[in-house]
Amino acid sequence: MPDENKAVLYTNEVSIRRITLNRPEKRNALNNEVIAGIIEALREADGDERTRAIVITGSGKDFCSGADLSALEKISEASVAENMEDARSLIELFLLIRKVRVPVVAAVRGRALAGGCGLASACDIVLASNSARFGYPEVKIGFVPAMVMAILRRNVSEKQAFELITRGAEVSAEEARHIGLVNHVFNDESFEAEVTAYVRGFEMVSKSAVALTKTLLYQTDGMTFGDALETGVDVNVIARMTEDCQKGIAQFLKKD
Repeated sequence: MPDENKAVLYTNEVSIRRITLNRPEKRNALNNEVIAGIIEALREADGDERTRAIVITGSGKDFCSGADLSALEKISEASVAENMEDARSLIELFLLIRKVRVPVVAAVRGRALAGGCGLASACDIVLASNSARFGYPEVKIGFVPAMVMAILRRNVSEKQAFELITRGAEVSAEEARHIGLVNHVFNDESFEAEVTAYVRGFEMVSKSAVALTKTLLYQTDGMTFGDALETGVDVNVIARMTEDCQKGIAQFLKKD
């Protein structure tokens, strides 16, 4: 049984690993313990060959409200070197999400704000409940959503990104879906069941093909068209040699 007092809980449902931010009284605000807990859970899940997908969610009413008050106080009092080291823990988390071989899915109920919105959008897929809210309010306190901007810029258009990060306003789940920040919006009442059914879909496809596809998608980011095609050739050859591909082709030919 998971330790309910931990800042981050993770459970293993054989093929689906669930990571839950467990600070509901703080709206699951980020601090060093939470970030370290997510990183540890991601690495453990990635090391389990049975894992087909990872779901990150929050306990209580909200997904994640960003940095908590103690973290903000630390930022205001820390030296340049201390702030640099602190910021790099988020970099480690965001990079790890992309390096994990299986899809990482954010299941967002309630508010996903500031770093919490960054955490959600850093995931490969974002599923939101109908009443969920998203936003980057950092500018309201003179802060800059600096690292999450690199993720946001890759999710939405330039003008949409500019508006989100300079006005600090919240947007609804449906609006977030419309601009590309969210993949799907489910009804509040059926949200858990819809999320479970969605992630179970990864049990029906090749794990090795998904892993290669995820790596290629992010690897080609920033490449020229020609370089992306050449990288695709390499991955295509690797895919052909995998056991999943050879079995899949054999089964397809039998149907013919």
